[in-house]
Formats: sequence, structure tokens, C-alpha cells
Amino acid sequence: MNKSYFQDKCILVTGSCGTIGSELVHQCLEKYGVKKLIGIDNNETELFFLGQRYLEHKEAKFYLADIRDPQKLYHIMQGVDIIFHAAAYKHVAMCEISPFEAVQTNILGVKNIISAAAENGVGQVIFTSSDKAANPTNVMGTSKLMGERLITAANQTINRNGTIFASTRFGNVLGSNGSVIPIFREQIREGKPITLTDPQMTRFIMSIPEAVQLVINTAQFACGGEVFVTKMPVIRIQDLAEVMIEELAPQFGKKPEDIEIKVVGIKPGEKLYEELMTDEETSRTVELEHYFSVLPALRMHYGNIEYSYDGVLSEGIDTAYNSRNATPLTKSDLRDFLIRSKLIKGLD
Repeated sequence: MNKSYFQDKCILVTGSCGTIGSELVHQCLEKYGVKKLIGIDNNETELFFLGQRYLEHKEAKFYLADIRDPQKLYHIMQGVDIIFHAAAYKHVAMCEISPFEAVQTNILGVKNIISAAAENGVGQVIFTSSDKAANPTNVMGTSKLMGERLITAANQTINRNGTIFASTRFGNVLGSNGSVIPIFREQIREGKPITLTDPQMTRFIMSIPEAVQLVINTAQFACGGEVFVTKMPVIRIQDLAEVMIEELAPQFGKKPEDIEIKVVGIKPGEKLYEELMTDEETSRTVELEHYFSVLPALRMHYGNIEYSYDGVLSEGIDTAYNSRNATPLTKSDLRDFLIRSKLIKGLD
């Protein structure tokens, strides 16, 4: 990782008040020392507090803006070098209830980002996607997949000024807003049963800093049109519930044996396992040490792009990357991961 890569750059973070967006802001300012940072969000209250947090950083500016507004995006992107696009609707159930809103933000919002970036000659646009984009079974995943396809296509159909567009696809970010850890923690705090969808459910996991590191790394080696997938551990959700009960119940004055695990069934659009890559994508996937790079399907249209990376392990892989094919972490290893990532917390 070349930290100096960002020091003369103007960075734009969309969705800067969200879990991923706010961590991107933090790392850009505190770790990478960017020349200028612009954060945009449509959450007025959270944007105000984010600005207050970085008052001493004169290189940071925060603006109330919506990615649904193409004219606003065009003006904000003037002089920007790199865009980290993290603004999106991410909750599966909410997108199922309001699919038209999901389309407006997760698909048309991406289109607006692409157009404004190309018109301004932005150097790179890195789109944050989701494991739910692989073989999607719900509105959220489908909208994220469409976002990926738009980003890939932009390298050929809209790219007039040399902008590099690429996507990152990662699994469950433990500890993020609305994720299972704060839900389980609150249920344990209140002494209520933990609601488990299915004992056999497995998920890829990563911490918030790890997810953001993938996004930042991508900006340094993206060639254009790829979808980058980070290698990450797999867990059983039941193991997560049991470890959290064992660790947190005593902190809340409860006995672990008194906290019940209640199986409530899989929700509409939810999978028993998660996929980060489809069978079709394996033949066009380059394996690197810490990542996979899924190259565009229609490579003949991307002949002017040379996909060259350091440390290539293989060209094409045999098995699709999904949580059904991987051995889950043991409960001991899962506990260590949660503690190391500072994800097991009692009273705040």
C-alpha cells in the first residue's frame, strides 16, 4: 500500500455518513493525509455531526447532496481525482418494500455518478457493491448487480476522458448499521431471545476497516471494469449468536444459559448461504494474494484495457467463491476475530 498515492489527490466520498462512508472519510484524513476531501450525504443531522468531528481538518468539506441530483453531482465533482461511491440503500427488507426507491438510488444514482465523473474527467470511480449482487434473490442485490454492470460498461460506453471505473464486492460488514451484531447485542442486553433465521445459515464476514481497506486498495490497482472480491472468513450465524451470548450476557448481568436462541425462519429474498462469485464468473476471474478480480464478461469490447496485476496466483478458478463451499471458523477463532476487531462490546 502506497500511502503517498493519495496525498496530492482530491477525494469525494458519497454516503459519507454511512458505515463505510464515514470510515472512508476517517482513513482518508487520518491515515492517508489526502490533499482535499469532499463528503456528501442526504442525512442532514449526521452530516452536521460528521463536519463537527473534523473541524480541525481544513482540507475536509461536507455538503448536503443527493446522488439522485445529477446537476449537483456535476458541480461537486469539479476538480475531484477519485470518487469512492458508498451511497446506497442497503437493507434487504426495506428495498423489498420500496423497490422503486431502490431503483432511484442504487441504479439511477450510479448512472448519475458515472455521467458526472466522465464529464469532469475524474481519474477513478470505485463503486461499493455487495455479495448480494451475485445471483441476486432480492431487490437490493439486483439493484447492486445493475450498479456493477453500469460501472463496468462505463469504461467503454461513457468513458470519454480516461476515467477508470471499477467495483468492489464484499460480504457482511460486522458492526455496521443494521447488521446482526448490534441486533444480537440489544437482544442480549434486554434478556430477550436471540432471533436466528436458520441454524445452518453461513455468511462471509469482515470488519469495517477491512471493508474500507479493500475499497482504498482498489483505487491503486484497478484497470477498468473489474469487480474486486476480497478473500474473507466464513461463519455460521448460530456460532455468532452463541459466542455473543457467552461473552456479553455476563456484562449485562445475565446468565448465558438464560438467553434463548429462537429460530424464526428465513426472510423473503434471504439466502441460506452467501455468494461472492457465480459459477459463470470463475472462468474470467484472476486470483491475487488477498483478492479476486472478476474481469468483464465481454472482453472483446475492452481490448484497449490491459489487465495486469502484481502477484497473480492463477488465471481462472475452479470453484465459485461462496460460503457453502468454505469451512466456517471455529467458535474459538470467531471469538478471537470479534475481540481483535473490537466487535464484542457491552455497555457503550
